[in-house]
This record gives sequence, structure tokens and C-alpha cells, in this order.
Amino acid sequence: MSENTFFPIRSWSEDDKPREKLLLKGKAALSDAELIAILIGSGSRNESAVDLSKRILKSVNNNLNALGKLSVAQLNNFKGIGDAKAITIQAAMELGRRRRAEAAMELQKISSSKTIFDIMQPIIGELAYEEFWIIYLNNANKIIAKSQLSKGGITGTVVDVRLVFKTALELSAVGIILSHNHPSGTLQPSESDKQITRKLKTGGEQLDIKIIDHVIITETQYFSFSDAGIL
Repeated sequence: MSENTFFPIRSWSEDDKPREKLLLKGKAALSDAELIAILIGSGSRNESAVDLSKRILKSVNNNLNALGKLSVAQLNNFKGIGDAKAITIQAAMELGRRRRAEAAMELQKISSSKTIFDIMQPIIGELAYEEFWIIYLNNANKIIAKSQLSKGGITGTVVDVRLVFKTALELSAVGIILSHNHPSGTLQPSESDKQITRKLKTGGEQLDIKIIDHVIITETQYFSFSDAGIL
């Protein structure tokens, strides 16, 4: 069988169909191409909606912001995309833009380590394993994004320093807050906690991105590197 043999979406397993996949696994389980495939509904005789979506995304280097800037005429250049599908894509991109705009007006401002605890405790404070999160800030100390960097077992987790700063640059963040939980309930930072903080601080200095704080979260309490003067 040729590896170029075409299989329409209706012939896929239930798990592979975008709509069915969303119902079974939730929207976060879908790739950008699969979400766009749901919008356009169908591809062409020789190309599934997912493959067509992948081709469109590839043309803009898989950048959704760039996709949102394509005109109806530009989208129409893709075989299988007519005015109706192009308009549907544009409408979805515009809704996303408006959602981001509304979120920007509601950005939370970090004013103290207690603020960090109040934000992060509901997320990681009661977990039975460690998670390491990064909070990205703009120049007004308002949260641009929160991101789970890693998840570990009972005793620890792994931190990818390169990913931290890659995301920070993509978001144009000027400040970063580190936060992770201690399921054991102990508030004292471990030597590895201190090492990763120093490593990230050094990396941030090279990129002019400041490490504002590192806050260890337990179910009811927190430890702030900044408050303790060890950042």
C-alpha cells in the first residue's frame, strides 16, 4: 500500500476524527490543525480537512497570529478553501483576538509573595506530586501567562531552563516568577531548589529578564525566596 494513499476522515478511527476526538478527549487534546479542520469541515477530493489545515498552517510557519492576518483572498489561494471556509477561519481568529484583548484588561498584578500564593495555591497547593510553574509578567508586573513547566513524582520534578526563556521571549515578558509545590508540607527550599533558582537568575540576566521571586507552595503556607533575601 502506498504511503501516499488517501484516507478521508470518515474512514479514520473514532479517536482520530477531530470532532469525535474533541468530545472524547477535550479541546486541549487537539492540535491547531485539527481545530481548524473542525472549522472548515471538509477538505478536497485528494486532501483531508486536517491535511489542508496543516498546509495552511505551514504557509505561516505554524503561527496562529500570522494566520489571523491572512485575508479571505489569501486563504482562497488554497485549493479546498472558498469564501465560506475563509470567512469561518477569519471569524475564529477574530474571536481569539478579542478574547486576548479582554484578558489583557483583566491581567492580575503581582504586588507581593502573598498574591503569588493566592494565585498558585488552588492550582498546586494540594497535589500529591510536584509541579513546577512559571508566571510571566509584563513591565507593569501584571501576569501575561501562567505555564506548567514540568510535573514530577513525590520527590521532585525537572526544569528545562531553555524552555522557560524561549516562552518568555515569545511572550515579550520582562519578569518571571518561579513557583512549585512541596507535597511533603516542608517550606524549606532544597539545595536543588536553590540551584535552579540561581541558574534561571543567571540566564535571565543575559536576556534582561528578571527573576522576581521563587515561591514554594504547600497546602496552607508558602516560602518566598525574595522575602527571605536569598534570590
